[in-house]
Amino acid sequence: MSTLGHHREMSDEGPGTYGTQRKAAARNRQAIIDAAHELFAENPLVPLSEVARLAGVGAGTLYRHFPTRDDLTLAAYQHDIERLTATADEVLERHTSAKAAFVEWFETLAGYIRIKHGLGDAMHSAAVQDVVEASWEPTAAGVKKLVDACRAEGTIAAGHDPRDIIMLMSFLWRVAPTDEGVAQGRRLIATVFNGLEAPPS
Repeated sequence: MSTLGHHREMSDEGPGTYGTQRKAAARNRQAIIDAAHELFAENPLVPLSEVARLAGVGAGTLYRHFPTRDDLTLAAYQHDIERLTATADEVLERHTSAKAAFVEWFETLAGYIRIKHGLGDAMHSAAVQDVVEASWEPTAAGVKKLVDACRAEGTIAAGHDPRDIIMLMSFLWRVAPTDEGVAQGRRLIATVFNGLEAPPS
């Protein structure tokens, strides 16, 4: 075989091998994020070795993708927010009450934001702020769908800004992730809806 032929054969195989490796790396990355989503929701301080075990990868693979806990926490938060903001229509379809859909959606959002709080000292880093700012508009768009549906059913008056409602609902990410916290959150949600039934002043 000539040297030229040898190089051509390598170039033919290279991209395929590289592509396979990239697909495997992407699968591993997604498996790690999915595992982090599940475990961080229960305990934001769960050992990363547990995340790697649930994802079915070695510790070395996890750290190649996410060198620090903050890197993984941020990736899990970003993935969850992106997924949630696309589900407003689906949540509305599952409920006969737009208000019930609204409550479920915001309680899920609160759980995802608690993951973000696991970033600790990194909360004010440029990387975290970039992700938070990037998620704001899609989140507001998802909330607008829920607010429009509630307005159509008469549980929210016309004129309320979805961005104002996000700020108003932010109490949910400060209540404890316990049965008592859930009950407190539901009481506060009822108070919020009592206020939203009236047009903004």
